Amino acid sequence: MTVSDVHTTTLLPELVSAGLSYRDKDGSVVEYAHLDHGATTPAFAAVAQEVAAAAVTYSSVHRGAGFASRVTSSRYEQARESVADFVGAREDDQVVFTRNTTDSFNLLARALPEGTKVFVFASEHHAALLPWGDALRLPVPHSHDEAVDLLDQALRNHPAEHRLVVATGASNVTGEHWPIERLSALARQHGARFALDAAQVAPHRRVDIEALGIDWVAFSGHKIYAPFGAGVLVGRRDWLDAADPYLAGGGASAHVGPDTTEWACGPARHEAGSPNVLGAVALATACEIIAEHERAIVDHEQALRIRLLAGLAGIEGVHVHTLFGGGDGAPVASITVDGYDSGEVARILGDDHGIGVRDGKFCAHLLVDDLLSEHEQDSAVRISAGLGSTPEHIDRLLAALRAL
Repeated sequence: MTVSDVHTTTLLPELVSAGLSYRDKDGSVVEYAHLDHGATTPAFAAVAQEVAAAAVTYSSVHRGAGFASRVTSSRYEQARESVADFVGAREDDQVVFTRNTTDSFNLLARALPEGTKVFVFASEHHAALLPWGDALRLPVPHSHDEAVDLLDQALRNHPAEHRLVVATGASNVTGEHWPIERLSALARQHGARFALDAAQVAPHRRVDIEALGIDWVAFSGHKIYAPFGAGVLVGRRDWLDAADPYLAGGGASAHVGPDTTEWACGPARHEAGSPNVLGAVALATACEIIAEHERAIVDHEQALRIRLLAGLAGIEGVHVHTLFGGGDGAPVASITVDGYDSGEVARILGDDHGIGVRDGKFCAHLLVDDLLSEHEQDSAVRISAGLGSTPEHIDRLLAALRAL
C-alpha cells in the first residue's frame, strides 16, 4: 500500500503505548500522560505489526538471490515509494534513507557544490543549524514578515553561484508554523535552493514538495510514530549524484578496479553498507498511516492545542513563550513558571503527577535564549501533545501547574 492508495478517515490510529501506566513510589497505579511528543513519539500499533512481519523474512537488501533477500529488497524499495508519495516527490527526486533528520542534513551538507552559501535562521533546531560550517545565520525573526525581509536582504547582499536556504516548517520550541511558501518562493526568486526541516510537520500532516516549492525535505521516523532508527532525505538528485558518497562502502560503488572506484548513482550512492530495512519499513508505514488519518489527526491535535493554550493563559505566574505571537501550529507550548526552575517544574510534573514533558533548551539554544531574554530563567518547560495525548492529560497538566 502507498499513500496514493489510501483515503483520509475520521478515526485515530492506535498506538502501542495506549493505556500505559506504572506504579509510583507509593505503589499507586498512575496512567502516564505523554506530553513529550516533540522529542520522540510512541510507535503506531500497525507500524510495530509491520516491523514484526518484516522481521520474519528479514535478510540482506540487494545482496542475495534467495527468497528472503528478494522479499526484503522488495519491501525496502516499496518503503522508498511510500515515502516519496507521502511528500509528493517529483519523478526525478531521490529518496535516501538515513538515521534521522540530523543525519539527513549532514548528508546534504556533504553534497553541496564547492562554494555554496547557506542561509539559516538562528532559531533553527541544531539539526538544521549546525551541519553547514560557515553558514550565514540570520537573526531570530518575530513575525512572518520579518522572516521574509531578513532572508530577502541576506540573499541580496550575499550573491554566490550556488545558494541554499534551510528552514523549519514548525518550531520545535513553540510549535508555530513558519511561512515556508513565502520563504521558498523568495529563494527561487533569487536563484537559491531550499531545504525544509519537516521533523515537526510530518507527524501531523503530509508534506508536499511541489506545493511548497522546495528542493529537499528531511524528517525522522522517531518523530512520526516509527521509532525504529530511520530518517529520510528526499529531493533533487543533481547535487547528490555529483557528490562523493556520504559513506564509502559496499552498495555505494558501481565498480571497483585495482586503482579506481566508480560510484553508484541514485540513493545507493549515499546508502553504503547494509541498510536499516526495518526502520525504513516502519517509516514508510507511518507515512501511510498519517496520510490515511490526516483529517482526524489535525482535528484531534488542534483541539488539544486550543485547550492547552487557553488553559495556560489563565494560570497566574505561567508564561507561554512564542516566536510569532501564537497562531497556527502544532500542539506545543514552551513555558516558564515564576519562582521555579524549569527542571524543578518538569520533575514535579513527572514525579507527582505522572506527566512527561521536557525541560531545557530543546536543541535550539539561540531561540530559547531569545525567547527568555526578558525573563530570569535560562531554560523552559516544553509541553508537546500528540496522538498519545488526551483532553484529560491536558486538564491534568493544567491542574498540576495551578497547584504549584
